[in-house]
Amino acid sequence: MTFSIVIPVYNEEEGIKETLTRLNNYLQNKNFETEVIVVNDGSTDRTKEILDNIENIKLINHPYNKGYGASLKTGVKNAQYDWVLLYDGDSQHTPEYIEELIKHSNNYDMVVGAREGYKGPLLRQPGKKLLIWTANYLVQKKIPDLNSGLRLIKKNLFLKYAHIFPNGFSLTTTITLVFFKEGLNIKYIPIKINKRDGKSTIRPIHGLEALMIIFRTITLFSPLRIFLPVSFLFFILSLITSIFQSISMKELNISDATILLFVFSLFLFFFGLLADQISAIRREGK
Repeated sequence: MTFSIVIPVYNEEEGIKETLTRLNNYLQNKNFETEVIVVNDGSTDRTKEILDNIENIKLINHPYNKGYGASLKTGVKNAQYDWVLLYDGDSQHTPEYIEELIKHSNNYDMVVGAREGYKGPLLRQPGKKLLIWTANYLVQKKIPDLNSGLRLIKKNLFLKYAHIFPNGFSLTTTITLVFFKEGLNIKYIPIKINKRDGKSTIRPIHGLEALMIIFRTITLFSPLRIFLPVSFLFFILSLITSIFQSISMKELNISDATILLFVFSLFLFFFGLLADQISAIRREGK
């Protein structure tokens, strides 16, 4: 099989050499036709110096830090093969799983390595669980791993939706949501990961950004999953308010707040229908 490997790196001086050495040793023993594209995203440590001295890679340097997603976009756009393997540069991934991903490439549009037992740092676990629960609800499926960085994907499909993908850490999350909502074929295989080298550049604010991107993506592809529940919530609130006020006043009483809640529920309902029609027209016009 022929495929390109895209590795985004930013300040990975502690792990990138080990990552590429293990990857190169693995590929030498396999009958794959590959290219390894490393996108240095404006690193400020010794990452570029290390990469300049490594052979058998195609190095692309961003002049400044554009983001994890932007680095993946750059790498995929410069890939020469029809399949692209996204691979992290912090030595967490084990190359031996590559062959397992490739086995399923004939029947699927994307094959993802689902990290077994991975929970992340303790402080980020509540936020991560919220993200996963929200994503599962909005796509109506249980997603084994929302944002794994190890995935084999068709280049043409990546580029087809690249204008939707963010430039930050949430690109892999967005890919997952888009593929599910578009009815594309996704395969998850269980993998184990190593402890990363160096410090993670993910910050708590990235979790909030990911949540916003989840809602944005679902609004683009299935807006009723958001607008209908919220509309129903405001309708119930208006009903409860009306009943409570009528009981307390011992007569039918509809306050301005109740009317406002009811009107707002209708507004959200019809806005959701309009957004759904726009989404359907956009999909039909592809």
